[in-house]
Amino acid sequence: MFKKTPVKTVEKSVVREYAEAIIIALLLAFFIRTFVVQAFKIPSGSMIPTLLIGDHILVNKFGYGVKNPLNGATWFAVGDPQRHDVIVFKYPENPSQDFIKRVVGVAGDRIEIVGKKVFVNGETFVEPNAVNLDTEVLPSPRDNMAPITVPPDSVFVMGDNRDNSHDSRFWGFVDLRAIRGKAFMLYWSWDSENFTVRWNRLGKIIP
Repeated sequence: MFKKTPVKTVEKSVVREYAEAIIIALLLAFFIRTFVVQAFKIPSGSMIPTLLIGDHILVNKFGYGVKNPLNGATWFAVGDPQRHDVIVFKYPENPSQDFIKRVVGVAGDRIEIVGKKVFVNGETFVEPNAVNLDTEVLPSPRDNMAPITVPPDSVFVMGDNRDNSHDSRFWGFVDLRAIRGKAFMLYWSWDSENFTVRWNRLGKIIP
């Protein structure tokens, strides 16, 4: 009779199991942050009243397609930004900074501002969430801007706080490759002045 040679089962060490779990979790988090959803914090009041200083938001990075994280080129297109979308993008004058604004014009649109009123293709652009908090009308592009046409693969953006926003009126257009995604929800909001949580804003969908 033949003797059976016992087979030893090599068990993973606890350290190895934890290491593999951590690596998988990190890779999954990197994938989600790069291609699916990313969190951002609002540092300024340029989007008041839609977004307040201290709001923490989630941005859908898949809504406009799957992009190359290195150069922003689209690998798989889903759709393009539309007027009224709130988007996060790399600031054209300093790509290391992220800006958030609302899309006012897309490629081919003719944008004009007369006495604070925004016109797109000759018609008044109605944005219910935008406000003018300063009654003074300035001769600068803030309140009066000669007609310009949005070039291909670009968008024209403005902050909802129209009188206190550094946007396309001053530095031009946003290249589609610079767009990180569409803002869609608030998941946290902290009022640093009153040292309190804005509970009523948690879970709010961004209009």
